[in-house]
Amino acid sequence: MQGWRADMPNRSFLNTVLVISLAAGLSACGARDGQRSGFLGGFFRSNQEAPLENFAPEEIFRRGEAALEAGDPDEAVRLFGEVERLYPYSEWAKRALIMTAFTYHSDKEYESSRAAAQRFLDFYPADEDAPYAQYLLAISYYDQIDQVGRDQGITFQALQALRTVIERYPDTDYARSSVLKFDLAFDHLAGKEMEIGRYYLKRGHYPAAINRFRVVVEEFQTTTHTAEALHRLVESYLSLGLTDEAQTAAAILGYNYQSNEFYQDSFDLLAGRGLKPAPKGTGWLVDIYRQVIRGKWL
Repeated sequence: MQGWRADMPNRSFLNTVLVISLAAGLSACGARDGQRSGFLGGFFRSNQEAPLENFAPEEIFRRGEAALEAGDPDEAVRLFGEVERLYPYSEWAKRALIMTAFTYHSDKEYESSRAAAQRFLDFYPADEDAPYAQYLLAISYYDQIDQVGRDQGITFQALQALRTVIERYPDTDYARSSVLKFDLAFDHLAGKEMEIGRYYLKRGHYPAAINRFRVVVEEFQTTTHTAEALHRLVESYLSLGLTDEAQTAAAILGYNYQSNEFYQDSFDLLAGRGLKPAPKGTGWLVDIYRQVIRGKWL
């Protein structure tokens, strides 16, 4: 066996150096990699945040609000969802649910917004925030209304949902806002009929065009498209040689929109054929004219 030499470090010292070197190496790696945990003085310490279970519902809710204000709707939804999960049936869970619906809507996740709003209405139908939940559900349809050239199925859903707000909560600000949006959505539907009617008229499909313009006159009388619809009826009927109908449509147009440019256009069309606006013959337009005279229309 070799003897101990003065220049040879003892095994205890080597072990100590090894531990210190290992600690330094691990600590450097942790700093480089941005790890949450490191090694300090030979002991690990955790820098991870405490789990949400350790927080009160109000604290989690406030963090959700802060995330929303910071422009992170995904994190806001997650935190509001955690309030519901950890503290179900609490007042904060209820508030978190309505905020979830709002957050989804602000992020244009309309289907998710509707689902959250409907869940709120199912769970809390008599709550003071129920009108707002119903309104959120309605405008999630309304804000999806596309240009009139596209399918308007979503517009019908918006009208139905807005009507629910108006009828169920008539004395609220949400009802008053819904009335304005209802009128605009209604106008969209009329615009769709007009677009199709113009398409047929331009291509000489006069009966098909008349059917579309008639829908506007009969069903969308309070929209901004009615004057043009009557003028297009004058054009269509004249093209078919149906002068009685053309004159009657112009008479209705003149009674309600005499200062409108469409009336002047219709008047000129009739004058070019030696005709003038006047109720003539029988049919649906004559019935409309009588309603106008009696003040039951427009």
